[in-house]
Amino acid sequence: MSEADEGVRLTLDEVRVLARRVLLGAGLSREHAAAVAETMVAGERDGCTSHGIYRLLVAANSIARGVVVTDAVPIVSEPARALVKVDGGGGFAQLAFERGRGLLADKARSYGIAALALNNVVHFAALWPEVEALASEGLVALAFTPSHAWVAPAGGTEPVFGTNPIAFGWPRSGAHPFVFDFATSAVARGEIELHRRAGKPVPDDWGYDADGKPTTYAEAVLAGAMRTFGGHKGSALAAMVELLAGPLIGDMTSRESIAADGGRGGSPIGGELIVAIDAAGFLGDAVADHLARAEAMFAAIEGQGARLPSQRRYEARARSLADGVVIAPALYQDIMALAQGE
Repeated sequence: MSEADEGVRLTLDEVRVLARRVLLGAGLSREHAAAVAETMVAGERDGCTSHGIYRLLVAANSIARGVVVTDAVPIVSEPARALVKVDGGGGFAQLAFERGRGLLADKARSYGIAALALNNVVHFAALWPEVEALASEGLVALAFTPSHAWVAPAGGTEPVFGTNPIAFGWPRSGAHPFVFDFATSAVARGEIELHRRAGKPVPDDWGYDADGKPTTYAEAVLAGAMRTFGGHKGSALAAMVELLAGPLIGDMTSRESIAADGGRGGSPIGGELIVAIDAAGFLGDAVADHLARAEAMFAAIEGQGARLPSQRRYEARARSLADGVVIAPALYQDIMALAQGE
């Protein structure tokens, strides 16, 4: 571990140890702490700092405010042959996903397509680690989750939607999976929070203040409403996510989630829908030929100098595996204060 003006350099193992230490100290059970820490390690490893160990502050806040059941035991059930349901019992979503992941993959291979509903869980992280894990097992994967009502619909200025991410993973032979994960909001909420912490203005098309006016003040957007990306297109996708991972699986919409929070200021409460598809279930013996056609499309994209989604993450991963990561000094101080119980 070394400290310099630009920040504190940590190996990924040091990030993992620190994350687990803080989460255990905050009261999380060992199983939950291990699962949650891995998503933070993944964020730091892949250069996604808004989903890295900054999220320790978010998780610890939700625990301290009583939003999270710290020792929740996820309950797995099978409502239909190709469906898996995990009731997370009010704990963080990561352990619930781990409990249902293997059965989801088995069902996808048996029936060609299967779905996993995570219910009654607390969310604060990205979805790409989940779809990448399934794609690494040779499955096509999609994931959706609402959040708190922080985002205004196109044409409005009052929050209705969450940031409502959509993630997709596609397996590739001899290469990292093709993965994308993006919020249907103009930007992730964590990115606005990082601007607030750094005292930096945000673009005036990221959101509105509490009076419904565009603003460049991060704290004003956090207190007002974020915008969807792409106007009505992002707004429609956000509504789709609300329906797929809310009413369809018997869980909360973003408005219901923030109401259930009751002003505690914790992370979103609700559900997540994950769909896994086995290409061989559709294609049989021809699967290799058709996957090769997908590779031809990827080659056509990269052949003209364009990037595939997630390429920057994989490049950052290679660097961090070799050199570790750098944590901003102020953030490191805040995390160490948590670790020391201050």
